[in-house]
Amino acid sequence: MRKTRNHASKGSQKAKATGNIRIIAGKHRGRKLPVLMSEGLRPTTDRVKETVFNWLMPYIQQSHCLDCFAGAGNLGFEALSRGARQVTLIELDKNAAKQLQQNKALLNADNIDIHQTNVLNYLEAKPRAKFDIIFIDPPFRKGLAEQVINRLNDHWLAKDALIYIEMESENNQVLIPVHWTLLKEKTAGQVSYRLYRNDEE
Repeated sequence: MRKTRNHASKGSQKAKATGNIRIIAGKHRGRKLPVLMSEGLRPTTDRVKETVFNWLMPYIQQSHCLDCFAGAGNLGFEALSRGARQVTLIELDKNAAKQLQQNKALLNADNIDIHQTNVLNYLEAKPRAKFDIIFIDPPFRKGLAEQVINRLNDHWLAKDALIYIEMESENNQVLIPVHWTLLKEKTAGQVSYRLYRNDEE
């Protein structure tokens, strides 16, 4: 998980020492990518990430993915490595977005688009594409998951799109669209993560 004080970003304005994330499987398996270990930045753990991508294994090939709060890019780069056709990363923080660009170059990944912007504003705009898989992993206790869900209307969702939501485990108040079917759910410590499918015709 990748949390920060910034209400729509998982980076911090004060970048500190550099750490790394590890790609678990696929084309770039074992590759480590540098990340800014700034205050509040906490990348999704390998344990959670492995579970999530086991869930997504039948769907990831040739998919179009959107990571709404990219942070360190842990989910987006993993999706790329496992065969996603196109990955879009949204990150508000300037330093974090710059690091994402640098890691994109390290992987020579032309099929990653990075936007330094507020995801809520991004989703208010006219859809640029429809996505097969959407990652929603916002800062804790800001009410951002529900705000993104409200803006993530069907203009952004491909047929049978999958929506992954990661949030604090005590939060059971998020309103989910009635046409989203819960496929998987798990809790690890303070983190609850769920996978939904958009079933609207």
